[in-house]
Amino acid sequence: MSNKAVCVSHQRMRARTWPLVVAALILCALAAAQDMPDPLESKILGLESEWNTAYKRSDVSAMNSLLADDFIITEEDGSTFSKPGYIAHNGNSSVRVEISDMSNLKVRMHGNTAVVTGAYHEKGTEKGKVYEYFDRFTDVWMNSNGAWQIIVSHYSPRTGQ
Repeated sequence: MSNKAVCVSHQRMRARTWPLVVAALILCALAAAQDMPDPLESKILGLESEWNTAYKRSDVSAMNSLLADDFIITEEDGSTFSKPGYIAHNGNSSVRVEISDMSNLKVRMHGNTAVVTGAYHEKGTEKGKVYEYFDRFTDVWMNSNGAWQIIVSHYSPRTGQ
């Protein structure tokens, strides 16, 4: 085979492989983009963490800013609290939260509303009695006038505990 034929053969091979290389690079870029967290979802997860910390520390001021005025929560036993009721209940000095952990968090965005689901584990004492919860939860956050606040929270005991 002559040098000219070898050159033509290499050029054809490059012409065939070039689209494959480009396609592979595009697929790699798309896979990497899927692994990057969405900035808005990261913000919502940060707010969840702030709320969890405020709850554990009984930080009334932080909870007051995170909870919308018409906030409502449904707890494990089916009881419901409004914002003032929840803050008063949480500010109760007879409750000591030792563990307050969230896991398996997923955020779903719907315009100016975010729905967060996950697992929750809490352990502590209330009036000297030990308690422990293993729950699933749903929190709904809404952006109103540029500020994200939680409007609804629902906790249910996990089955099989």
